[in-house]
Amino acid sequence: MEAPTTKKLSNKDKMMTAAIDLMAERGYKGVATKEIAASAGFSEMTLFRYFGSKRKLLEEAIDRFYYTGEMQRIFAEEMVWDLRNDLLLISKTYHEIMHQNRKLIRIVLQDNELADLRKHAEKHPRQLKERLTDYFESMQSKGRMIPTRSEAQAMTFMWMNYGAFMTGLYGASSMTAVSLEEFMQSSIELFARGLTT
Repeated sequence: MEAPTTKKLSNKDKMMTAAIDLMAERGYKGVATKEIAASAGFSEMTLFRYFGSKRKLLEEAIDRFYYTGEMQRIFAEEMVWDLRNDLLLISKTYHEIMHQNRKLIRIVLQDNELADLRKHAEKHPRQLKERLTDYFESMQSKGRMIPTRSEAQAMTFMWMNYGAFMTGLYGASSMTAVSLEEFMQSSIELFARGLTT
């Protein structure tokens, strides 16, 4: 797990990061709470005091490291109301955070016992869909985008980026020489050209 480098890691972050690294190697079932705690430099009792269980630790890791907080910030502070620039910023931020979380995402996707955590993680893309929908509605009211169903455009944008991430997660280099940067530039250009007035 590539932990955030700009902040000093809290004790909880250290334990979550250690858990993700160990589970990425051996699977969710292959790692004991005692090993997670020891790897992070704590006792198992400390892990239980913070999280209560291994499953709760993973649930908190999803909420802590997923993109919701950073997306909330950029929608609130960094939108310039230019479709190309804004969508490129959103796309780059999404891919940076998803790349950092690739181990966590693989853990949750690969273990059938974690279906409830996959359901829990759905709140993050739901919130992104709501922010994108609101953004597209605002762009239309400002006259900077053609009239369209905002939710449909939000989902199209999200599916496009999720598909690119998943392809990369499972070996895009064997399928295409198109880089992630080229994908973002090309797809956003098509998206913006089709939607701008």
